[in-house]
Amino acid sequence: MPRTTHSAKSVKTAATTAPSAKRTKKPGSKAPAKTVVGKHPTTAFSSKPAPSKKRTSAHEPTPAVAKRLKPDSAINSALSKTLDVFVFGSGESGELGLGPKATDGKQPTDVQRPRINRLLDAKTVGVVQIAVGGMHCVSLTQDQKILTWGVNDNGALGRDTDLDSEDEDEDSDLSPKESTPTAIPTEFFGKGVEAFVQVAATDSASFALTHDGSVYGWGTFSGDDGIMGLFTADAIEAVKRKDDKKKSQRKPARIPQLTKIKSLAIGTNHILALDIEGKVYAWGAGGQSQLGRRIVHRTRFQALTPCRFGLPQITYIAIGAYHSFAIDVKGQVYAWGLNNFGQTGIMIGAGEDDAFIEKPTVIENLRPYKIREIKGGSHHSIACTEDGKLLIWGRCDDGQAGIKLEDLRPEDLIFDSRGNLRILLKPTIIPEIQAVFVAAAIDNSIAIATDGKAYSWGYSDNYRTGLGTEESVKTPTLLQKGDVKGKRLTFAGCGGQFSVLAGPAEK
Repeated sequence: MPRTTHSAKSVKTAATTAPSAKRTKKPGSKAPAKTVVGKHPTTAFSSKPAPSKKRTSAHEPTPAVAKRLKPDSAINSALSKTLDVFVFGSGESGELGLGPKATDGKQPTDVQRPRINRLLDAKTVGVVQIAVGGMHCVSLTQDQKILTWGVNDNGALGRDTDLDSEDEDEDSDLSPKESTPTAIPTEFFGKGVEAFVQVAATDSASFALTHDGSVYGWGTFSGDDGIMGLFTADAIEAVKRKDDKKKSQRKPARIPQLTKIKSLAIGTNHILALDIEGKVYAWGAGGQSQLGRRIVHRTRFQALTPCRFGLPQITYIAIGAYHSFAIDVKGQVYAWGLNNFGQTGIMIGAGEDDAFIEKPTVIENLRPYKIREIKGGSHHSIACTEDGKLLIWGRCDDGQAGIKLEDLRPEDLIFDSRGNLRILLKPTIIPEIQAVFVAAAIDNSIAIATDGKAYSWGYSDNYRTGLGTEESVKTPTLLQKGDVKGKRLTFAGCGGQFSVLAGPAEK
């Protein structure tokens, strides 16, 4: 079955090669050759494309009563409230989890508006949390099962999906084992794991956090020159043996360097972990400075080992595709990583291909706000504040901003050589929405308001905005059709060419 792959490159270096979203309208993701603020530049756009892949981080778990936990070891609480799960988008690789065949006359692909996933029925399955990767999903159930579905080319599902002869179906292009939510065998995690509290997904890897702060991972990271692996030693050994199969971790394995972890945040091919002392660990691919440290190609596999780096005491972590965020105890927001479209919220280098924020740097333009939540897409970022303000910045040439840019100050914008708006430099309020949750993908976003209604906008190819169109949506538009009509939502996650919504299960 053909996979939708992505061949965009980041500045100076090739980007990841894991499956992600296709983008047919605008093949390049180029930043201006130099930053030109407040006027139309005379320089043409360079020929180097920037990354154009998804990243969606998992939502931090809501505290609930832990089950079967020893008081002296539990530092995280297990989730208990079950969710109804709604999906929309492409589905051509089984990432919607609707199974391989049509149900009630509805095909499992090209889902134009939010559709409830009956295979994740709240009464029989009991999903309590869901994580959205580039082309796969991971969910945690009330009875401590971890379900996965979608692309498993590099082991992101953590289980065997090879088809036997009796599993093959000539009437369907979808693999039944990949397109159907299925639990990873409990024994794959070994003995002693009493409760999971969070699952997370990158483009081709998945992770699970336990009640005692341990972290398990499976799948692989991809870097500048293709598949890297998940663990340093395995990656180095695979290169020596010229055996790429050894780079993929096909079953869950504990990451020994991580203990007493409170939360995880996931990018396209990198990850952050926050421990109970407020210390941050980063690992994965780091060619765009998203790990907060310099990565040398000769020793690049060392980046697969979680490394703690210098920050004040941190209370919250978040990630974009190739950039990262952290909030300290004083409420200061830090960012680092790729900044060619100003997606970090820092003006330095915005509009240039060779734009990286190499070390965590305070986002000065966010000082006036008390940030509740922040998420990053490929080239833009979105946040909401404690008092409900909805903020956006970064790339803005295809509806990403969700606002009329003509009314903004020219010095807050960057134009291309033809005078077209490309970058919104400063975090700017999207009016009329009081937001409590945000999600960002390649070039589209979703915000959930205080009343539980979801708004969607941006690049809409493959119906990834859930608004029944493949044309870009320029302003936040209420998701009021399909199965979410009248439903109170609490979660949104954006994949490469699909999205997921969830809300408390109906009794």
